[in-house]
Amino acid sequence: MFSGETVASCHLLLNISRLLKDYVHKWRELKPVPGISPTYPFLGNTLNFKSNGRDFFCQVVGYTKEFWNSPLFKLWIGPVPFLILYHAETIETVLSNPVHMDKAYAYKFLHPWLGTGLLTSTGDKWRHRRKMLTPTFHFSILTEFLEVMNEQAEVLIEKLEKQAGKGPLNCFNHITLCALDIICETAMGKKIYAQSNHDSEYVRSVYRMSDIITRRQRMPWYWPDFVYNYFGEGREHNRSLKILHSFTESVINERAEYITYVESDSESDQGMRKRRAFLDMLLKTADEDGKKLTHKDIQEEVDTFMFEGHDTTAAAMNWAIHLLGSHPEVQKKAQQELFEVFGESERPINTEDLKKLRYLECVIKESLRLFPSVPFFARTICEDTQISGYKIPKGANVIVITYALHRDPRFFPDPEEFRPERFLPENCVGRHPYAFIPFSAGLRNCIGQRFAIMEEKVVLAFILRYFNIVACQKREELRPLGELVLRPEQGIWITLERRKH
Repeated sequence: MFSGETVASCHLLLNISRLLKDYVHKWRELKPVPGISPTYPFLGNTLNFKSNGRDFFCQVVGYTKEFWNSPLFKLWIGPVPFLILYHAETIETVLSNPVHMDKAYAYKFLHPWLGTGLLTSTGDKWRHRRKMLTPTFHFSILTEFLEVMNEQAEVLIEKLEKQAGKGPLNCFNHITLCALDIICETAMGKKIYAQSNHDSEYVRSVYRMSDIITRRQRMPWYWPDFVYNYFGEGREHNRSLKILHSFTESVINERAEYITYVESDSESDQGMRKRRAFLDMLLKTADEDGKKLTHKDIQEEVDTFMFEGHDTTAAAMNWAIHLLGSHPEVQKKAQQELFEVFGESERPINTEDLKKLRYLECVIKESLRLFPSVPFFARTICEDTQISGYKIPKGANVIVITYALHRDPRFFPDPEEFRPERFLPENCVGRHPYAFIPFSAGLRNCIGQRFAIMEEKVVLAFILRYFNIVACQKREELRPLGELVLRPEQGIWITLERRKH
């Protein structure tokens, strides 16, 4: 008989042997693909890269320029190979292929927080969940959230009003807290008053967790859980995780009890009914067999909405504010459009108004082109494939550098120039469908993109109706941090002047 230690040792050796075999196979298969050097066994190109978000991002973008005439290039983070894509044609071959639907290895570090919800799930679970959730993002349902967006935008205006005419202010946190209030109330039906109480434990944990995950993704030595949990950062991750999960869990239980009460008491006072939230729809949604989501399933999706739905939208609005403040002629044109729709009225924004704000939508899209909220995202190659003549083995990871893709002069002449007119319908004719993908593309595109555009239109429209914006920073001073979300290193500094109607 073999001892337990012998069996465990055999298992360990077998696993190491498999990993080595897989590593050597990928190394050989990817040898013809152009790549950066030096590359070291098992460490890959890790030593080439800086550990902080800004420098790492600048390095990757720099390599896309160096390899611009190649369809792709490779880099190794530890023993894991990544193929870097930045041309619309090569990106389309991956994103349009239903085989390569799985998110890349780095997304596993989101699992402790988000579980395997819509962002991180794969295969049949993703297809099943996407099919169930798509109806909850129908335009007719999204319009119900306009009231929340209007209310929170009004709170933002009140806060900005106190600082108008008083010199430079960093608007980044103001906008971010507004977005957090909007997503909390629309996703969970819960008011957290982030704009009034930005020191709340939940708000701090949302921010902290995003930073912690980003750092771990860049540091292969932190990838094994037993190593990560030994260090202070791993323990801080677990503390933040506990706060985030306990909050959403309590909200789900509270909302479920409320729905049960309302359904059992049909004569209850209709005036006391709460606004509908995504959470309500998740609690009621069932598949073709009538099977409902469990509370664990719902928590995965609520946490995903919270993660994806505030930081990305907030960043997009902040970049747009900087660009508007740097281009007074564009700002004036957007304000003229708003005057044509609203006149001097201070009324809330409705769905018909949103349809008329076509130029403002062009401003938002051009801002997303220059500063995509998600500057890169990744997929796993799920079977051996060919990309631009190169054989790519199953298990390799692909990173789409949206930031570089959106600067392709073939589709966007003078790509560093801010020109919202690029997105007028007549100027989009003939443009490659994968040349502009701020919400990804293909089957796994962002389910919440219409919600995001609606929110951005409402908040920016409110700001432009009340204030003139003047940017205090030049573009080169913004120093974008390419983390999970593209953010300016020192915030967005502006001055606000009250408008005279």
